[in-house]
Parts: sequence; C-alpha cells; structure tokens
Amino acid sequence: MNASMTQDIARDGKKANLVCLSNASGFSIVLMDIGASWLSCRVPLSGEKREVLLGIATLKDFYKQTSYLGATVGRYANRIANGCFNLDGKTYQLQVNQAGNCLHGGIEGFDKRRWTITARDAYSVSFTLQSPDGDQGFPGNVVVTVRYVLTNDNHVIVDYLAHTDAATPINLTNHAYFNLLGADAGKTCLSHHLEVKSDGYLPIDENGIPLGQLALVDNTGFDFRTPKAINSHFMLDKQQQIVNGYDHSFWLQATRLDTDYAISVTSPDEAITMKIFTTKPAVQFYSGNWLGGTPNRDGGRYENYAGMAFEPQFLPDSPNHPEWEQESCILRPNQRYKHRTCYQFEIHNAYTH
Repeated sequence: MNASMTQDIARDGKKANLVCLSNASGFSIVLMDIGASWLSCRVPLSGEKREVLLGIATLKDFYKQTSYLGATVGRYANRIANGCFNLDGKTYQLQVNQAGNCLHGGIEGFDKRRWTITARDAYSVSFTLQSPDGDQGFPGNVVVTVRYVLTNDNHVIVDYLAHTDAATPINLTNHAYFNLLGADAGKTCLSHHLEVKSDGYLPIDENGIPLGQLALVDNTGFDFRTPKAINSHFMLDKQQQIVNGYDHSFWLQATRLDTDYAISVTSPDEAITMKIFTTKPAVQFYSGNWLGGTPNRDGGRYENYAGMAFEPQFLPDSPNHPEWEQESCILRPNQRYKHRTCYQFEIHNAYTH
C-alpha cells in the first residue's frame, strides 16, 4: 500500500505520508496524513489477515471518490441546513456542497487537507491541522489534533482535540466504512448482525436534514436494541425508503465510554465482532446506500451497501437546534474540544467458513 499510495503526487505537489501501526498479534492499521485518513484495518484470523476497511489503492482514486473513505471529517460532520446558522447574534453562511446544504465541512473540508504528523511512536500517531478564520465560512482560527492508538488487545482508539480563538461549531468524526466479511470480498454489509443501544433516532427529509425531534425506535426498522441482521427490516420504513437505506443519527443518551459500548456488529460468519465506544451523544449509521461506483483497491468499483459507516458525532444540524438536550456543539475560546471513539475488535478464531 505504501508504494501504490505514494506513486501519485498530492494536490500540494508532495507525496502522501503513510504510517502503519501493528501490535503483537499481527493486527495492523494504516493511516495517511491527507485527510488524517484511516486507510486499512487488517484483522488476523486463522490462516488469513482479513481487510475489514473499505479503501482505495492510489492517491488518484482517493481524490476521485466522494464517499469520504476513512477520512477525518470537519469542521462539522454531517449536515448543516442551507449551510447557514446564527451564533451570538450573527448569521454565518457556509460553503454548500450537497443539495444546498453544508455536508462534512463544505467543499474543501478537513478530509481533503494535508495534516501534519506531530507525534509518532510504535503504537500511535498524531495528526494536526490549522483551520483559519473563515475556512469554508466557519468563524475562528481552529487547531485540531487527531490521535490514533492501536493497543495490543486490538483496540483502535481515536482521540479528537481542538481549540479556537472565536466561538465556532465543531463536530469531528471518522468516516470509515467496515465490512467484517472482507472489504474486497464482494459481499454486502447487510447480513451483518447489528446492535445499537438507542431508544431514539432522528427522522430526516430526503436530503438528510432533520425534521425536528427524535422519534422512538419502537415498532420500526430502527430498533436495533436487540441484535439483528441489518437487512431484517430493511427498507420497510418510509424513513429508509427516502434515502435508500439507513442514513440516520441514533441518540446514545444512556451510553458512556468508560462503562458500555454504543454499537456492536458481528460478521455473518461470526469471525469478528466490532464494538464501538464513544463520548459523543449520537452516532450516524450509514448502510452505504450510495457507494456504487466508488473506486476500490482492485481497480474496480464498490457496489451500494458494500460497507457500513458508524460516525459518532453531535446530531446533524445542531447549530440550528439549541433546544436539543445535548452538549453544545459550539466551541468557545476558553474551552477544549476533547472526544474519544474506541473500536474494539473481538476475534473468534473458531468461526464457520
């Protein structure tokens, strides 16, 4: 991967820098400074190392794809309606890049930037980015650091830190797509068994903009409180039909990083379970509804539903909904933005082929 990803020149005229982290059991991840991106996640099973992260093989394809594969997205992950919000009596207009809305930070979000590697050791790497006042329309000079850590018990920990010199919305997440059967095996993610510890989800319109208030998952296809196959109630709700599957935020009010996981997903062959812990109040579950045509590692294209993304974050369009009962998404100069997501991989070597 290091050879293929560095054969092309990045938009700033330099090559990409890749970092590979491996632990004692042979579990490995690859990170890249462009987009502070998570490019690869290889899980050691009996007789194989299974790549479970959707990805690309060249920098040319990285720029070509529009699915945010493995990238750090910001300043504001998800959507801000009409790219517009009011803060402290002033209205801000952001760059819009999706149906008249601001998605994942705008036209040139954090996913497209070269980050600086500011720290590195055998099990971790830190990427830092300076975002100037007015970047994509957002106020304030912001400094962001994302630190990836790989532990010997197969935990991938992602720490997000930021500070600003003026009040601004901040909502950082990683846009990794997972397929625990194998990212390039040609199987969809829909047969995975998923558990989401959430009583409520956020209904949206056809462009992903929240309709207002949270809705209970009871008696809907959004009820994953008991593990079930993703496709067991797939496309049965109108809310799924308007966006071609799941692309919704689930409210995690009862979940705490230090005590419980928010998400658990198991491969259909029962070889791998991934549990996600997060300090964020919500997680966007996206079933890869529009992945079709995205370049893959083999020179081909992914199909729709080839992978699933779990994006811990504040609820979408939060700057326009101060009434929602969550930590404010507004970062002020006297505050520090500090959040963590942990991906815990459990390997079951006695799995059925």
